[in-house]
Amino acid sequence: MTTRVSIEGDKFLINGEPTYAGREFEGVPIEGQLFNTRMVQAIFDDANPETAKRWLYPDTGVWDPERNVREFLDALPLYRSHGITAITVNLQGGMPVYKTERNQPWENSAFTPEGELKPGYMERLRRVIDACDELGIVVIVGYFYIAQTRLLANEAAVLRATDNATEWLLATGRENILVEIANEIDIPLFHHDVLTPARVPELIERVQQMSLDGRRLLVSASVTWLPFAEAANIELNLDPASFEIRAAMAEAKVDDVFRASDYILFHTNMLDARNTQAVIDLVKSHPAVTSRLRPLCINEDGTAVTNLDAAARSGIGWGYYDQGHKNDYVEGFQSPPVNWGFSTEEKRAFFGRVKEITGA
Repeated sequence: MTTRVSIEGDKFLINGEPTYAGREFEGVPIEGQLFNTRMVQAIFDDANPETAKRWLYPDTGVWDPERNVREFLDALPLYRSHGITAITVNLQGGMPVYKTERNQPWENSAFTPEGELKPGYMERLRRVIDACDELGIVVIVGYFYIAQTRLLANEAAVLRATDNATEWLLATGRENILVEIANEIDIPLFHHDVLTPARVPELIERVQQMSLDGRRLLVSASVTWLPFAEAANIELNLDPASFEIRAAMAEAKVDDVFRASDYILFHTNMLDARNTQAVIDLVKSHPAVTSRLRPLCINEDGTAVTNLDAAARSGIGWGYYDQGHKNDYVEGFQSPPVNWGFSTEEKRAFFGRVKEITGA
């Protein structure tokens, strides 16, 4: 099976047909949406020998990136059987330890300091993309992740990394790929100016201008809900440690990112269902979004199925983000070593609910 993702109006299509064709949730059509899971650590590794000690499997006492990706691939058919049509992976991973936005001493990056690609990472990514292609799953491939961008030497390396990753993805010949330039570009912790909201559109357009055999990749960049907090009347209750960061995020201007993107990616984690709904409504009505019809997708929230329901009631795809806090091979999907199965009540509740909503 070859999986080809495309966009028609505000819908995602797989092989020319809207996802979940004809399906409704509480009277609201959900066809053309992507219900998805944040699996950014599927190709994880750590080049720092000091921090690599944090990710040891409890049964073997060693960290093994090959085992990690193999067990992820084994779990993919289970996700698909429950209605999942997309996953997010990232070439610089995610936050494997909770609340470490500023301090990330581990080295999880598919890029060398000069922006060249590391073969081990790309081979793991190839296997993920190929397996998802066979199952009818779209892979949202993120390029850059906040503090890990310190590993890139300069802006030229960021541009080279962007070009190399895009060329590599095009050369696979697979068409089940969406690109997310960077995760939450309104977080003011990226280490290069080109990865700020004002300049990310340059990278989006750079990817859009690259093609192979008439094919190009559909590309976006994700933002948090903080730029919409005031309009949504969300009380921030900022703690002193995060005040500077959160305040800057609330002031971020994401209009040009929305205008440049082929599809709209945003996050609603840490919100309740009411505030999730408020942010969805604000994004939907944002002038930079209404100026051109495109699909919307949340590809990071949390584990609360009430938020999943809120998104489904709005006809928006929703992304499960399960941090896990113990690195214990039980909890979460983001803290290695990861148990990629349905190992907790939170996981079982989410996948079960997606199965109900999508009719998988």
